[in-house]
Amino acid sequence: MATTDGCSNGNGKAASVVVPEIKFTKLFINGEFVDAVSAKVRNVTCVCYDFNPAGKTFETRDPRTGDVLAHVAEGDKADVDLAVKAARDAFEHGKWPRMSGYERGRIMNKFADLVDQHTEELAALDGADAGKLLLLGKIIDIPSATQMLRYYAGAADKIHGEVLRVSGKYQGYTLKEPIGVVGVIIPWNFPTMMFFLKVSPALAAGCTIVVKPAEQTPLSALYYAHLAKLAGIPDGVINVVPGFGETAGAAISSHMDVDSVAFTGSTEIGRVIMESAARSNLKTVSLELGGKSPMIIFDDADVDMAVNLSRLAIFFNKGEICVAGSRVYVQEGIYDEFVKKSVEAARNWKVGDPFDASSNMGPQIDKVQFEKVLKYIEHGQSEGATLLTGGKPTGDKGYYIEPTIFTEVKEDMKIAQEEIFGPVMCLMKFKTVEEAIEKANCTRYGLAAGIVTKSLDIANRVSRSVRAGTVWVNCYFAFDPDAPFGGYKMSGFGRDQGMGAMDKYLQVKSVITALPDSPWY
Repeated sequence: MATTDGCSNGNGKAASVVVPEIKFTKLFINGEFVDAVSAKVRNVTCVCYDFNPAGKTFETRDPRTGDVLAHVAEGDKADVDLAVKAARDAFEHGKWPRMSGYERGRIMNKFADLVDQHTEELAALDGADAGKLLLLGKIIDIPSATQMLRYYAGAADKIHGEVLRVSGKYQGYTLKEPIGVVGVIIPWNFPTMMFFLKVSPALAAGCTIVVKPAEQTPLSALYYAHLAKLAGIPDGVINVVPGFGETAGAAISSHMDVDSVAFTGSTEIGRVIMESAARSNLKTVSLELGGKSPMIIFDDADVDMAVNLSRLAIFFNKGEICVAGSRVYVQEGIYDEFVKKSVEAARNWKVGDPFDASSNMGPQIDKVQFEKVLKYIEHGQSEGATLLTGGKPTGDKGYYIEPTIFTEVKEDMKIAQEEIFGPVMCLMKFKTVEEAIEKANCTRYGLAAGIVTKSLDIANRVSRSVRAGTVWVNCYFAFDPDAPFGGYKMSGFGRDQGMGAMDKYLQVKSVITALPDSPWY
């Protein structure tokens, strides 16, 4: 790794910035790293185009400083066409769908082993590209990703249909077959986890894949493509095409030879993908979209535990997480104590260089998201909410924002209804269980919820009443590969994780055979 001196950390102090070595910046198509087909290069600084005979590129920037990390090959429709063709050829004529599930699982386990061997390097790539904490990358993100990969490696030889009890002189059974070429479009907040959340079950099912990583964070996905090849995954099975949503993403979702699209991102873009799928070949779509998750804290809760849990729920990963507990409802009996302790806890949440092990929170992903979060904070103040702490940028370089807490928040305020995707907590008071349930459900989203109580009756009642795909009781962010994850309402449909996630990548076929001379039916 290289070190650059004189850059500011989130506390405004001059500090050296660790920059990892970047090995892979080209498109990965059919087992090879290649330049983009087009030679036109996007220049973000002047919003113009230059020409590069080596192929079109775009800048990926370090959110700690705003400086360019690398120039990455920019795929568009022509490149997606090549990637889809490679994936189609690998599906129709290649070994991967025709291997035994055991053999696919063996290769996937080798892939996981290789990822584990490069944990330090991969965590550094996500740290520099996404502003994620290096330490948590090494102990959470990368190990969770390989756990996911191994879970589905174990599932690869357990895909089977059913024997049917059909009436008449027939034998019936079902087959589960890979759906074909899968387009995977992933966001920037968890580059590694999102890659394996989608790719792992698709691989286990026997599909071939075209991945478009977020333009903000393409680096680790390209590294994973390299490791997949080393593991023995055949050429054309995994293709990675960095690029922009309006070009590469649109080309995938509208492609006539893509059989399914799995997307995680905003509700707005989810709508666009559904429309593209409908207008093209009616490909299947699974969407994991936005959230505005409630954290409901009852009078009988341990206040210190609740404060720490709610702080984690909103400030973890700088609030850039779809299940962030951004709406915190506290019962009136402990509200004042909770507010006082939450402000103190937020002020103790250290903002700084994500490569510093003492930092609790790094920078927002880029200038666009940085300015978006600050604009929401302005909305909160202008609409009458009370800013208790935070609300300002910190440091003289990079995209750092202080942990922010509002009180006196009304349900119809923008900060209470819209996904901010930043470190902004909205604190609200309630009296009764019924009121808490009503307020929790007062949102167009339904991705997750948290409940803090010592009462089993309250926990059971509220968890069954809140319309959300995941409910955590006396915990938060308790993810596991075996626990299905997805949303209600405008948080999307389809489930990641669990054995059921493989259904997105499988077709069910019924086979009925005549048995005219069977001795029994």
